[in-house]
Amino acid sequence: MTRSCPSDEARPVSAAPVPSPSPSRPTPRPSRPAGGSGKLLSRWLIKRHTVLPGFDLALGFTLFYLSLIVLVPLSATFLKTATMTWPAFWEAVASPRVVASYRLTFGASLAAALINAAFGLVIAWVLVRYDFFGKRFIDALVDLPFALPTAVAGITLTALYAQNGLIGQWLPFKVAFTPLGVFVALLFIGLPFVVRTLQPVLEDLSSEFEEAAATLGATRWQTFRHVILPIVSPALITGFALAFARALGEYGSVIFIAGNLPMVSEITPLLIITKLEQYDYQGATAISVVMLLMSFVMLLVINLLQAWTRRRQGQ
Repeated sequence: MTRSCPSDEARPVSAAPVPSPSPSRPTPRPSRPAGGSGKLLSRWLIKRHTVLPGFDLALGFTLFYLSLIVLVPLSATFLKTATMTWPAFWEAVASPRVVASYRLTFGASLAAALINAAFGLVIAWVLVRYDFFGKRFIDALVDLPFALPTAVAGITLTALYAQNGLIGQWLPFKVAFTPLGVFVALLFIGLPFVVRTLQPVLEDLSSEFEEAAATLGATRWQTFRHVILPIVSPALITGFALAFARALGEYGSVIFIAGNLPMVSEITPLLIITKLEQYDYQGATAISVVMLLMSFVMLLVINLLQAWTRRRQGQ
């Protein structure tokens, strides 16, 4: 029988020593692959995977084109205005004649866009939901302000609404060469924006919603207010914004029918052209900056209203 030595049993078994990392040698980190920041930026911009190729090239071309067409002219306008002193700027943008042109331009544009939003909805509804003789002709007639040159439209409206014109001779009030003529011209050029914006939405709107509301006992007004209007309201607001923006910058179709009387029927774009013809470039750019800022504010309000409408529909 083999006997074990007691000294061997009491001897502890020591573990193998673990080498400690040298403080002079830091642990190497994995190197980032080349182009990692560009890939992260692309993923952040696109926010989802896509099967379409050429994203980098298309994005670069888009930014270049928008900068060349939009950002550079707007920046030049602001930079030219920045060379003016504050008293000179205030005198250029707040004189009584300029303020009167603001009042006419924004007031007539807003009123025309509101009227076009109401009647454009009716016209789009008729063109989408009903079949009648001459429907295609009326549908093509809506695009006439798009194709017709603005100068031709202004001359035509002036000939129609003058006191001896085909329509104006039967009216008890004067239309041409008054602020009312400006309103009529802005109505003419803004209507297609509302109709063409609403038509695709109404075509996708199934009549089953209206039939379901009718079977539940809803009246026609209740069906329109609670079923149709919430669905078409984002497109309606978009059409209103497009018509309003077009009316603010309209020039060709207005100058012929407005009369262009200072303090009475002079629009702001005409005042800008007048200052350019007088070589008052700083005054023209100052008025342009005010128009741009006011347009940006109104577009911001309209976009916030659209977002609120979408959130309300989602709830």
